[in-house]
Amino acid sequence: MLKNAMFLIAAMLFALPNTALADEIEGKIESIDETNQTLKLEDGSEYKLPGEFDYSVIEKDMKVMIVFDMSGSDKMVTDIELAE
Repeated sequence: MLKNAMFLIAAMLFALPNTALADEIEGKIESIDETNQTLKLEDGSEYKLPGEFDYSVIEKDMKVMIVFDMSGSDKMVTDIELAE
């Protein structure tokens, strides 16, 4: 029983740093750069898109909500949705 509790605590501690780094922002897309796999919002912030990203689902001037994680100085997109 104690062994299971220790495993559960260790697993939770391992997962915390990954979830704590996620952040989100809402804004309008200013530009999309497929070559560099980035998109830029009107406020000037840039976000790195995953390699397998489907660019047909986004376009310039679209209002989006982006969920991202920090990876060094890069903001890596983990989710993107239409904003209301």
